[in-house]
Amino acid sequence: MNWLSQYQPRVTTAEEAVKVIGSGRRVFLSGNASVPQKLRGALVARASELTDVEICQVLTIGDAPHAAPGLEKHIRLNTLFISDNVRAAVNEGRGDFTPCFLSEVPSLFRDGILPLDAALIHVSPPDEHGFCFTQAFQSIVLG
Repeated sequence: MNWLSQYQPRVTTAEEAVKVIGSGRRVFLSGNASVPQKLRGALVARASELTDVEICQVLTIGDAPHAAPGLEKHIRLNTLFISDNVRAAVNEGRGDFTPCFLSEVPSLFRDGILPLDAALIHVSPPDEHGFCFTQAFQSIVLG
């Protein structure tokens, strides 16, 4: 069996993909220019169905709908770097800040200090062998 026959049935919509994230889960959100906008948007759209979902991020740029006022009981931000787009949420007590050195981030996840249940990340299209690549998550988790 080739990888493509296994891959095709797994392709889904962002809305279906985030249904695996339940209440009380911790989710890593890839940052910088690789924030998966559709996945994040789909998760925010179903926020009213959830309670106590924690989004851990390092740095996001642009809009931060996951840190909007009123979501904190459903989706709560835990940022490892206070960027402009989430500063108000942290300052107003609607989000949390976990101070750490950038070099410590991989061990927070790897060593179970902030154990993750899911990760919303961008990946490359599969190569000829079916492998996808994401530099952001590899550097965060694997160090």
